[in-house]
Amino acid sequence: MRRTPAGERARGARLLRAVRRLRPGRRRAVQGVMAACVLALAPATWLHVVADARIRTVADVPARQVAVVFGAGLWDGKPSPYLTNRLRTAAALYRDGKVKVVLVTGDNSRVEYDEPDAMRAFLVGKGVPDDRIVSDFAGFDTWDSCVRAKKIFGVDRAVLVSQGFHIRRAIALCRAAGIDAYGVGVDAEHDVTWYYGGTREVFAAGKAAFDALFEPDPHFLGPREHGVDDALAAASRDRAGPRTEVTGAVSAETRPR
Repeated sequence: MRRTPAGERARGARLLRAVRRLRPGRRRAVQGVMAACVLALAPATWLHVVADARIRTVADVPARQVAVVFGAGLWDGKPSPYLTNRLRTAAALYRDGKVKVVLVTGDNSRVEYDEPDAMRAFLVGKGVPDDRIVSDFAGFDTWDSCVRAKKIFGVDRAVLVSQGFHIRRAIALCRAAGIDAYGVGVDAEHDVTWYYGGTREVFAAGKAAFDALFEPDPHFLGPREHGVDDALAAASRDRAGPRTEVTGAVSAETRPR
């Protein structure tokens, strides 16, 4: 049966009348549940409002100096399938001249677990020069990665790379951290991991809203690092070489000042 606006309004009115007919105690309980549902969905709604217009593809994302790739786990020391797809997208952004430097941010809290080095090795294997890759070894979560990109590495504008279910949160948090961010949502098979990630984002949205509102310091902040500056300087020096065909396509706005 086709639903019409008038029919939806009538159903909504019947629901309100049904709630009003409940005993006061039950009515308050139902109203409490409804309010809780609205509050629970508010952070996810905020993510869509803030980020939807900034999700692009490799082909149409605005050129920026830096791409930020978020870690997504290792399998036997190698990037997981989800992380592999993020890194392939970052390599495509570099090849297409959309970015000059790739900042890989991930977890290296244990000696035997090193996301940034595994990400670097993969990108080098895809043709991204080693001196155009910068590692953040303390990107323990999305907020930490965004704040450190801004405060530690001096990133003001960036293209963020992650799966579609995560990219809105990444954009919203990096914008809250002071980065003019666009995002490329990487396609992914809708497998168990994808559904888990999508479900997790509903709950992670609440933490994201908290982080954006209260701006807590990341687990590790530390002094300013110049890895991104050095990598951009290397890219600038190479403009007269063979790679000028790639970097020359970058708009004047994105060239190092």
